[in-house]
Amino acid sequence: MVRHFLDFEGYTAEEILHIIDMAINFKRKGYPDNKPLSGKSVVLIFEKPSTRTRVSFQVAITKLGGESIPLSVSEMQLSRGEPISDTMRVLSAYVDAVVARVYKHETLSEMAKYSSVPVINALSDRFHPCQGLADIMTIKELKGDIHSVKVAYVGDGNNVCNSLIQACSLLGVRIAVASPKEYQPPETVITQAKEWVKKSGSLIELTENPEDAVRDADVVYTDVFVSMGQEEEREKRLKIFYPKYKVTERLMSLAKPDAIFMHCLPAHREEEVEASVINGERSAVWQQAANRLHTEAALLLYLLQDGGRF
Repeated sequence: MVRHFLDFEGYTAEEILHIIDMAINFKRKGYPDNKPLSGKSVVLIFEKPSTRTRVSFQVAITKLGGESIPLSVSEMQLSRGEPISDTMRVLSAYVDAVVARVYKHETLSEMAKYSSVPVINALSDRFHPCQGLADIMTIKELKGDIHSVKVAYVGDGNNVCNSLIQACSLLGVRIAVASPKEYQPPETVITQAKEWVKKSGSLIELTENPEDAVRDADVVYTDVFVSMGQEEEREKRLKIFYPKYKVTERLMSLAKPDAIFMHCLPAHREEEVEASVINGERSAVWQQAANRLHTEAALLLYLLQDGGRF
């Protein structure tokens, strides 16, 4: 049965840790000489602009010996009204996997429904699981035992936040989320996470107070206050989020002395984060961004090559 990666649901903690360990191995020792994805093709579909996702996936596919085919929706018959079902049935006959960055998560669900090859979520309005993989890899590299770590997420309870909650609750990482009441993560995500932590031993905390979330944290994480597609809400959102949810040096001082700062990028300096924080010695954002390459390579190999064996 074909497996998709639309979010972390349906994956075990052991599987996710295996993918992350593969990624760490790629980073430390290099990529396999036998090019395990040789002869395989992956189409990359973009409804939204992309820098890190597009480049990291294309490079990952190349390093594994495969071929990538990037397409914007405007280049496809989807833009002229072809049903997703027709597009996916045809693409499944051509390629070995589909990576899609879309506005609506329902688009991905529809793609997966009609695809006979793996569909990977490269970002939707609901989840960003590929970012979540890189986040956990970065935390594991810098903090070692992830089960002893507290992650504090400050800001909008958006797709990045949702995937971070899923990953942490699945893997046994404590997470505290500070968001305004009307912008907290969806109840469906929280309800699911509360079930997962019963098995993983994790802990999830919700608050409207950034200081409460950050206190004694090992990781402080934020994202933009206004995501792609929300530009018309910018003025309203900034009035609610700024400056209370801005990650400042003062807020970072409440975390542990060796706490790291993370951001999925792109960042708006002096909105959600002080420039001195993201540019400072405790910032892990560049390592975090670089790890997208390795986790995506490991994910592709896991889905396309018998669980990553080569």
